[in-house]
Amino acid sequence: MRTARLDGDARRNYQGQLNERRRPMSDITVAEVEEALRDVIDPELGINIVDLGLLYGITLEGNAAIIDMTLTSAACPLTDVIEDQAVQALEGLVTEVRINWVWLPPWGPDKITVEGREQLRALGFNV
Repeated sequence: MRTARLDGDARRNYQGQLNERRRPMSDITVAEVEEALRDVIDPELGINIVDLGLLYGITLEGNAAIIDMTLTSAACPLTDVIEDQAVQALEGLVTEVRINWVWLPPWGPDKITVEGREQLRALGFNV
């Protein structure tokens, strides 16, 4: 599990955004976190992690987002890239991001959303 905290500049930026929205962080929803995570792109496939079915769950605890997710392979060398993208995608929504890497159930093509399948077909994959 990796925990990331926003640095001082990002925290100040977050506070500015919060004041603009006039909404406490505790009002952030799982759906908003999931939507923000659509900006996290699998570097090998070029499709977002939500549509690839890599996202297994989101829990909000205070100012923290706890994300249960997997990868297409446990041996994926790009774990840090995906983690960094997730932290950046959630900047301004939460002050802490924790990712729990989950290996059961294993990921399979059946977890790809309809939108993800369309994107993969557009790239030439047969799914």
